[in-house]
Amino acid sequence: MSQAKPNPKIVSFKSQKEGISQALIQKLLEKGKNYGLNAIFPFSIDKIKVAQWVQLKCRYGCNRYNTNWCCPPATPEPDKVRAVLSEYSVALLLVGSTNCADFYLDNSRKRANQVRCWKGSVSLERLLFLEGYYKAFSLVGECCALCKTCAYPQECRFPQEKRPSIESFSIDAIGTLRNLGVSPRVANHKNDSYSYYGIILLE
Repeated sequence: MSQAKPNPKIVSFKSQKEGISQALIQKLLEKGKNYGLNAIFPFSIDKIKVAQWVQLKCRYGCNRYNTNWCCPPATPEPDKVRAVLSEYSVALLLVGSTNCADFYLDNSRKRANQVRCWKGSVSLERLLFLEGYYKAFSLVGECCALCKTCAYPQECRFPQEKRPSIESFSIDAIGTLRNLGVSPRVANHKNDSYSYYGIILLE
């Protein structure tokens, strides 16, 4: 007697006008809590602010410039970013929080937190794809730390999880938050906590 084969779930891809349900946002948030997220908000893509000056901060203020696959110059220039964003209408804002003291560390604990944030964004992107949002693409709120030292310019060791950060995608993060009615606060002391943000381009 032949055994019935399991019927795999068939993904029905969403049309661009379907939006995202509150039930799915709650599902994403429940999964995101495992990665330190505490809120997820949908918003219109026209709230994202792209600026030429953002990559100056990478070029002249960060030691990861030209050393990482997820940082400039390996990431798109502002004009290319604007072209990509023009193909989307809706995005999700991912919100998490962490202690300021961890920001100044250079050890395995800090790296573990960075990897957790990174994997959380990519995990939610995958969940959205399986829910039918085939254009979902994550912009991570932390520097890539999947490798202790990036293989750049040699081949990336984790190409399936390689994603640009918000800033490396030429996005003015503070300007974008202000467009969303959020007043970001800069942490001034080591015992402060602060919010960090990721974005998933949705449809």
